[in-house]
Amino acid sequence: MFNKIEHIGIAVKNLESANTMFNQLSSLGILKTERVESEQVLVSFFQVGDSKIEFLQPTSADSPIAKYIEKYGEGIHHIAFTVDDVAEQLERLSKAGFELIHTIPKAGADNKIIAFVHPKSTNKVLVELCQDSTV
Repeated sequence: MFNKIEHIGIAVKNLESANTMFNQLSSLGILKTERVESEQVLVSFFQVGDSKIEFLQPTSADSPIAKYIEKYGEGIHHIAFTVDDVAEQLERLSKAGFELIHTIPKAGADNKIIAFVHPKSTNKVLVELCQDSTV
């Protein structure tokens, strides 16, 4: 079961410019930034109520985010939902016929365990499942 929208991920070419723009737009200030080597991205988070906005800048020309930007341009990349157990949700979704990008959860940004559901089976929306890794 999905508990809440954890964050909305936005692919950008330049993280510094995106941070400046969103800070001016929202007056929120950056919650944090981090490099996620496994995904070849530099990310920043802004806390918006109970959810976050995540900006993702590729750190490699062959990263999934770089390929996304090349194909579609900058913009919304994914919607992430908090779940109690990513592995359990992957099993449930697989049995329900959803196409999974990850069949095994992995470490992600913001101290989360994550997995993605392929947009082919979710009306072209990339869905990320997130679980606190401290659970």
